Amino acid sequence: MPINSFENYPMTWKIEKSKLRKPYYQSIASYLEEDILNGTLAENTKLPPQRELADFLDLNLSTITRAYKLCELKGLLYAVTGKGTFVSPGIASQDTFIDKNTSFIEMGMIKPFYEFNHNILTVARNILNCSDCNWILEYSNPFGTKRQISAAQKWLHHFGINTSKENILLSAGAQNALSVILISLFKAGDKIAVDSFTYTNFKGLANFLQIQLISIDYDEYGMSAHALLQTCKNTEIKGLYIMPTCSNPTSIFMPPTRRQEISEIARKFHLIIIEDDIYSFLSPSGVEPFFNILPEQTIHICSVSKSLSAGLRIAFVTFPIRYRKSLLAGMLNINLKAVSLNGEIVAELIESGSAFDIVHKKVLLAEKRKRIFESIFGEFVYDDMVRFFYWIPIPKHMTSEQVELLALQKGVHILGSHRFAMQSEYKSSFIRISITSPNTENDLKKGLQIIRGIFADNTIEFFV
Repeated sequence: MPINSFENYPMTWKIEKSKLRKPYYQSIASYLEEDILNGTLAENTKLPPQRELADFLDLNLSTITRAYKLCELKGLLYAVTGKGTFVSPGIASQDTFIDKNTSFIEMGMIKPFYEFNHNILTVARNILNCSDCNWILEYSNPFGTKRQISAAQKWLHHFGINTSKENILLSAGAQNALSVILISLFKAGDKIAVDSFTYTNFKGLANFLQIQLISIDYDEYGMSAHALLQTCKNTEIKGLYIMPTCSNPTSIFMPPTRRQEISEIARKFHLIIIEDDIYSFLSPSGVEPFFNILPEQTIHICSVSKSLSAGLRIAFVTFPIRYRKSLLAGMLNINLKAVSLNGEIVAELIESGSAFDIVHKKVLLAEKRKRIFESIFGEFVYDDMVRFFYWIPIPKHMTSEQVELLALQKGVHILGSHRFAMQSEYKSSFIRISITSPNTENDLKKGLQIIRGIFADNTIEFFV
């Protein structure tokens, strides 16, 4: 028997045919993508030869070829002539992205307007030119300096949170903060309630820590209070992860009444609320965050990656004082401190007032792009809040995988709801479109028109 016979080597990846649905190539690509994003398939893993997988599934070779090609287009796989197909590096637990050097119109990733990075670089240069800046390169102040905590307090106060400095810590971004919270306050097997569509990186983190996420139904106002109540009555829930201001991916803004209802349920069942409020700077004035409504049970995360700069990787974590010791221990255990230079840049931006000026200008830019979006798709949200992205229902005869692929083939990168879904019945109903990511307003208009055209084209055929 030849040395390279299929029988001599176990397949590095396979899927049972009974799990697949038509069109098969998209279903195979979807399962393959899921295993890559959740880390089941490590980077640079060689996939089974296409013919081998076709024989295993008893499908045409062309079906497997199309599945692999779809994943290549999404940046998940790469092919080496004469050697095979491999998993792309640096993909696991991240939203799929398109390389910036391609000609695609980016509407998948949520870019936070890069026009103001030069302001931030100016502040960074001034800090590095100071004569006493050596401490920035030292192992010091792992939870933030007094000045940085004071600036954080000022920033939070501006967006409606009043708390003492002892209740604030700096972390190396929102994802780092989520890691610290889960490691410090939860254990394997604990259950956390989440929206039916939720942040993909939180899903990956919970899966890695063996924490079970429980999907809760939602409506146009966010998580359903009734559904959460019924779940808490029937299941032992320890926590609640929620994004009340422009929830990712649904872009829903949770109004005050719903926030009160959810808070009462959390109070009754002693839930730890993890409030990921990355878009708090877009919230209408006077709307209370969960931390204000239920401060004794809420941990509030306020990252500056969208409001100021994605490259700074700084988040302010606000918490009940009884969690301080556990969270400090968790930060030390993870051993990933906020970069001192980044923390100082953010502090200087806040203390000088530049941060608030940047936010104001970003909101004005987002308002202009909102008008472009509405000129093509109309108004279908119940409020007037400015958003960086929208959650759009797709025609019933299409799936989000199909729309995502068609858009990519036509030069637009978007993300389908199958990436965010907690339950399979919700998988293929929507797409998420970032209006802040295209380089120009003309690119935005062109991308939106392409997507609108896909929706309107009834002649499109989808093959098995």
